[in-house]
Amino acid sequence: MLDIAGQLDRWCAQGREFAVATVVAVGGSAPRGPGAALAVDSDGVAVGSVSGGCVEAAVYDLCVRALQDGDPVLERFGYSDDDAFAVGLTCGGVIDVLVTPLGADAPGREVFVTALSAAARGETTAVARVARGPAGLLGAALHVRADGSYEGGLDGHPELDRAALRETRAMLAAGRTGTFTLSESGSHCGNEVTVLVETRVRPPRMIVFGAVDFAAALVRSGKLLGYHLTVCDARPVFATRTRFPEADDVVAEWPHRYLGRTATDERTVLCVLTHDAKFDIPLLEKALRMPVAFIGAMGSRRTHEERDRRLREAGLTDRELARLRSPIGLDLGARTPEETAVSIAAEIVAVRQGGTGAPLTGSATPIHHDRDALTNA
Repeated sequence: MLDIAGQLDRWCAQGREFAVATVVAVGGSAPRGPGAALAVDSDGVAVGSVSGGCVEAAVYDLCVRALQDGDPVLERFGYSDDDAFAVGLTCGGVIDVLVTPLGADAPGREVFVTALSAAARGETTAVARVARGPAGLLGAALHVRADGSYEGGLDGHPELDRAALRETRAMLAAGRTGTFTLSESGSHCGNEVTVLVETRVRPPRMIVFGAVDFAAALVRSGKLLGYHLTVCDARPVFATRTRFPEADDVVAEWPHRYLGRTATDERTVLCVLTHDAKFDIPLLEKALRMPVAFIGAMGSRRTHEERDRRLREAGLTDRELARLRSPIGLDLGARTPEETAVSIAAEIVAVRQGGTGAPLTGSATPIHHDRDALTNA
């Protein structure tokens, strides 16, 4: 739902009634993951998508019906259903969809209004909803902010709310969307309640070191992947806004010094495109000891061997050096800066999602790597 927060926030401001269908869990080959949403207002206007087109019509009808009835509903779609071809989910996957009506007088509407407004403003926020459990709990929501404060509740026992709040805060801190299961008493056993948590956090950072033509192309690819892009180079004549208009930040500073003072986290991607030892070695010596998601460096295999030797002399261990993706990128036969940027972006996605980078043709590997297994109905 938070992936279409901007549009839904405008609907809320206009006082429009709508129902939102959200993917709770997926199994097998499903086009979109948990959190993907389709919303339909009282005039029949639809925004968003839950399946890339596969089951949109059936989910649209569920939204219309839920808005009329005023009751949340959980529905499963899958290839094994008798009407699989009718609804269009013929890719072999299974998705669970929670439909929540948000009419003018819907219980808990204000929780959603506040959460959608926060997400639309780009604030770090999370919404937890009961996706499976007793009928009286289905759709009950909790909104959690970055500072840990919250509003709403799951309308259960206080223990359930406390446990849900604890789990939701943890998922928000990790920037993760998915589900967890508790009992009505708040423990992880007993009568089960499945809670869907959707998070909206600030975009992860990609820092590109080296203000070269390859960096300009990589900035465009990185923006497409949703990263906040910074270009850093020690040479002010190259590190200019004119050369990198699509970057969020352009910094003229020695790379290792900038890395030492800027904010990074476990989602940060570092791409070193300078392939110049006086820049690379002090930068990588620092980077390979930091808890970031991806560290890659450009250069030939000979450059990599020389870089590896220098880093070992600087005291880096085998374990630290194993984190370095060098030469950076997948083997696509890339020549131009744009092709090289695609190669680098592809490797970043593969590392982030646990992909192999191998062609799907003739492969038995899953097309969609499931992070949250589909729970049993």
